[in-house]
Amino acid sequence: MTHPLDLPTAEIAAGIRSGAFSAETVVAESISRAKAIRPALNPFVLIREEKALEAARAVDRAIARGEARGALLGVPFAAKDLTPTEGDLTTLGSWTRQDWVPTDSALCIRRLQQAGAILVAKTTTPEFAYSSMTTSPRWGTTRNPWNRERTSGGSSGGSAVAVATGVVPFAEGTDMGGSVRIPASFCGVVGLKPSLGRIPMTILPSVFDNISHFGSLACRVGDAVAFMATAAGPSDEDISSLPIGFNPEDAAARDLRGRRFALSIDLGYYAVQPQVETVIRQAAETLRRAGGVVEEVSLPWTRAVNDEWFDLWCVFMSAFFGQEVERYRDRMDPAVVAMIERGGSMGATAYKQVELLRTAMWRDLAALFERYEALLCPTCAVTAPLVTETDDDYVATLRDGRYKGLDVTCPFNMVPQLPALSLPVGVAEDGLPVGLQIVGRRFADEQVLSIAAAIEALMPPARLPRSLEPSPAASNW
Repeated sequence: MTHPLDLPTAEIAAGIRSGAFSAETVVAESISRAKAIRPALNPFVLIREEKALEAARAVDRAIARGEARGALLGVPFAAKDLTPTEGDLTTLGSWTRQDWVPTDSALCIRRLQQAGAILVAKTTTPEFAYSSMTTSPRWGTTRNPWNRERTSGGSSGGSAVAVATGVVPFAEGTDMGGSVRIPASFCGVVGLKPSLGRIPMTILPSVFDNISHFGSLACRVGDAVAFMATAAGPSDEDISSLPIGFNPEDAAARDLRGRRFALSIDLGYYAVQPQVETVIRQAAETLRRAGGVVEEVSLPWTRAVNDEWFDLWCVFMSAFFGQEVERYRDRMDPAVVAMIERGGSMGATAYKQVELLRTAMWRDLAALFERYEALLCPTCAVTAPLVTETDDDYVATLRDGRYKGLDVTCPFNMVPQLPALSLPVGVAEDGLPVGLQIVGRRFADEQVLSIAAAIEALMPPARLPRSLEPSPAASNW
């Protein structure tokens, strides 16, 4: 029998609200699963067992009194260690935060909790969320549930693992260069980077940063819709937040017949693993069989896109975390220190000139969107690397001139007004999942989710190896 925790988010909340099952039952199962996977995969900084169970009991008492409210009533979720949550240790994957316990939660988290969702765990991240792989000096390595010798991806790696293993139907993450979409692809879940400003970004020292997004890791597209329906919307806490709401009805699956999509396997310059290309082309063919028009396009982009995004990322790290080096250098990830020092040496003129490349990228995409609803491409050029590898292993120009890159995500943080979603669409020859990246018109988040939902309905779901699924005993409710 299916456990209520394995239902879609909306059905979990509806079942709790109707009394078909209790919030305590759902949250207790979530905690049980979290404890079961923690030793082998290391996705959690902490599990909020007592706080989460008490919150669940409070929901059940409110239902008994007829006072329960909220679209996410009793639904368990996890949040990234980068994101402050009231009363919980929050370290950013770093010793520099010592034992910081925030007295306030980020707006995104408050909105989820006000809708009735229950925070069950804080998830691992590399130090300051800097990496495409989740390893930190404070918490160690987070492993991929499909193959424990592989990385979960980063920087929202713990959140992806929590979703992939069925601990929660959705988890909060952040995305500055792919940190939601990369682990989503590697772990076989849905990952959404919303358009800049759709969810207020309130956890950075600056509210004028323009590459950073809150996003969701989710079991299904519908779970990502539920997250957006609650978290999105304007707030004066973020001057850059958009004065528009989110309409879940517009995110529902629609008929794909006659709709036009652009396909680029390599964005013009990536070296994409053949096994990844095969899965992406199979997904494109599935779209065609459903009546969609999928046409290959070429883009005039080069490795400069990644190199100049990296310059922005180094300046980000230097500006917001550079003050920690003098005191904590010996306890920080050496790669973080190197990035901070690189960012500190970049001149203001060179930094500003990155906007010229970003402008050219947008003009290319604006022309493309005159003809197509969305751009389809791989989320990552490879399946999940070994946990012994690092980002530096994926920064090279090969003999044929192609770029040996890991992710195909950071280009779309250069044009952050475009929503980008990673949808699991199959398993490669090596037994690891592959994500299809769907990039939409600016601020068209509902449209991207709708396209993803329609494709999801056509694709058989990829399943974790049986040894990593929740045990039958855990499903007795």
